[in-house]
Amino acid sequence: MIKNLSIVVLLVITGSIFAQKTNSSPYSVLGIGDGISSKTVEESSMGGVGIANTNPNDMNFSNPASFASLFLTTYTIAGENRGFNINEGNESVKASNAYLSYIAIGIPIGEKGGFAFGLQPNTTVGYSLINTIQDSEGENIESSSFDGDGGTNRVFFGFGYKIAKNLSLGLEGEYVFGNITNSISTINRDVTLGTRYETDAKIKGGSLKAGVIYETKLKENLFLNLGTTLALESELDSEGNEFLFSISGIDGSSKDTIINNASKGTLIKPLKTSIGMSLSDPKKWAASIDYVFQNSIELGGNLSNRNPRLEYGKSSTLAIGGFYLPKHNSISSYWDRVVYRAGFRFEETGLMVDGIGNGTNFTPIDDFGISFGVGLPLGSQVSRLNLGFEFGKRGTTDNGLIEEEYFNFRLGLTLSNKWFRKREIN
Repeated sequence: MIKNLSIVVLLVITGSIFAQKTNSSPYSVLGIGDGISSKTVEESSMGGVGIANTNPNDMNFSNPASFASLFLTTYTIAGENRGFNINEGNESVKASNAYLSYIAIGIPIGEKGGFAFGLQPNTTVGYSLINTIQDSEGENIESSSFDGDGGTNRVFFGFGYKIAKNLSLGLEGEYVFGNITNSISTINRDVTLGTRYETDAKIKGGSLKAGVIYETKLKENLFLNLGTTLALESELDSEGNEFLFSISGIDGSSKDTIINNASKGTLIKPLKTSIGMSLSDPKKWAASIDYVFQNSIELGGNLSNRNPRLEYGKSSTLAIGGFYLPKHNSISSYWDRVVYRAGFRFEETGLMVDGIGNGTNFTPIDDFGISFGVGLPLGSQVSRLNLGFEFGKRGTTDNGLIEEEYFNFRLGLTLSNKWFRKREIN
């Protein structure tokens, strides 16, 4: 039964790889797109906490120092469906997309170390926005269309090691790659032909993240964990081409190529600091709090912001969450072995939008989400089928902006086994 269930889940998630959609939020217009959280289903179901967590039976993507606590070889794969209700004040539009969230494997090394590697989506681009300028009689003088498609992925490798009984260190490296296409089409009432400026870019670059987790026992079955990570400043490079075409209308086909040049760009991500604390009875419950902050991202070249209504500012995230496990070794009740998770987060995304258009009235785009989920045990093993749900709101309809109400459903499978186990019967 367990094997059949695992096959069904893998088929469903693998199918989403071939059905991935790049249409996303209107807020994916800036830089290399809308960031996708690099969290497991377990972490996301607890508001995104994980900086100080060291559960040996779950993968933790928040802090590479947690890999030192891996007890079993763990395979994990997950998919997500994101549903949006985009509210522009007087009108609302619904959209959704599904994609593979991650695929990863974690392997313990002796009793003090472990490493993990995997593949995840990193950002997604998918927007279509129209801006118009009208005269005093309400007729359009100029119309501009902003369109984008694509995204980036990341491959990561992390290692953790316990240098002392209560202290673990970790290091993670990632390589980001992908393709993004952006275009701006403009037509003017008094000009016969309009113009379309288009860029296609291949994104690539790497970064490093260091982590620390300190564990201390306060009393019997009560532990305090403190954790921190530093994602070092990194630079992503962009290489591609830029084109300028003449067009017959805002959606018209290209007529003549005016410019066709090679182009380059950069995206510089400053130092990102994360701190976390967790109080727990590891086999029963845990309550955690994380705080993450970062200075503004810098764009250059063909990634430069060409919309004066958008810019980056400082970003931060506060997350609080935890889990409850009634009885991990219950024989009589299946539901006593289910892990129940919940949490919430508040995020200042760093994206600033001028909805009025005068270049001075920039409004920060904030994100608030509430999440919960369950970890369903598969038979008597430590392997689990994880379900996660998240409701949230990003942005506002004030000052002519866009508000998103979203619902995310996450489905993950974690399979754990001990490698190199000696046979008991030959």
